[in-house]
Amino acid sequence: MTDNRVPLSVLDLATVREDSTSADALADTTALARAADDLGFRRFWVAEHHNMTAVASTSPAVLIAHLAASTKNIRVGSGGVMLPNHPALVVAEQFAMLEALHPGRIDLGIGRAPGTDPATAAALRRTTDGLGAEQFPAELLDVLGLLGQSHPAHAPSALVRRFSATPAQGTTPEVWLLGSSTFSARLAAALGVRFAYAHHFGALQTLEAMAAYRAEFRPSPELAAPHAMVSASVLIADSAAEAAHLAGPSRVMAISLRTGRLGPIVSPDDAEGILAQLRGTAADELLASLPGTQIATTADRAVVELDKLVDETRADELLVTSTTYDVATRRTTLERLAAAWT
Repeated sequence: MTDNRVPLSVLDLATVREDSTSADALADTTALARAADDLGFRRFWVAEHHNMTAVASTSPAVLIAHLAASTKNIRVGSGGVMLPNHPALVVAEQFAMLEALHPGRIDLGIGRAPGTDPATAAALRRTTDGLGAEQFPAELLDVLGLLGQSHPAHAPSALVRRFSATPAQGTTPEVWLLGSSTFSARLAAALGVRFAYAHHFGALQTLEAMAAYRAEFRPSPELAAPHAMVSASVLIADSAAEAAHLAGPSRVMAISLRTGRLGPIVSPDDAEGILAQLRGTAADELLASLPGTQIATTADRAVVELDKLVDETRADELLVTSTTYDVATRRTTLERLAAAWT
């Protein structure tokens, strides 16, 4: 990778395939993080999901500690921690400790959604209070303040005045606000924090959100100018046809997630059969509107499409993710993308 293009980073969900275990999925994610480190990617992020048989990444802080210890140079972080699930002090203390263990290498990406169903979210929080959007800005300010990153325009809360996440502070994690709407974009701008738009969820508000973030950005002590990242789902193979075949499991996962029948990741051959059975049904119409793997093609074509996305969004960084049956396909995608990103 050269300085001519924006830096590349990786988002991984530690997906569990059929006939495998969570231990297998986590071992695969560790291997992928090491590969991304060797290939020169800037960041490796893991997401928080709960009560899903297809995803082993339930505790980002624990997994980040392992991945940071298993790699050398790459920044490791959350994409993201779902703040409604946790007290602000817990999140701040976890990531302050991670930063103390791995100075200058930890990212705290924070999201507003629970990353699960309402019942599981209530079980995590032990109450249904605070699961809406109303309390999120105040809780985010608490996390920032507990990490010593209070914004001058906002008075510290009683929690921040009383507690500190780091008894003896050195460096602090790099904080990002994640989002798939203009709400998060405008909040990130108002607080002067980095913003990552989840374009891989879909593209309904990508340009609007990125434009709002830049237009409304207010500098903070930690960030003088807006800094934004956009994500994309990418799979690279020798041919477009092969890439489309390998992307089949991601399309099955997308429809399963929306219909409440999410199971382990199926093989490309099984996915082809499942998708064939859906043709002409209401589920097929829904699937047509879902992103699945947005860019499934050859390396050269993927670069063209990613260049267009970066140009349109004016993104400072690019985050790529892949839902595949095996880690070898994800690793091949990273290797070919890194080689072509010149």
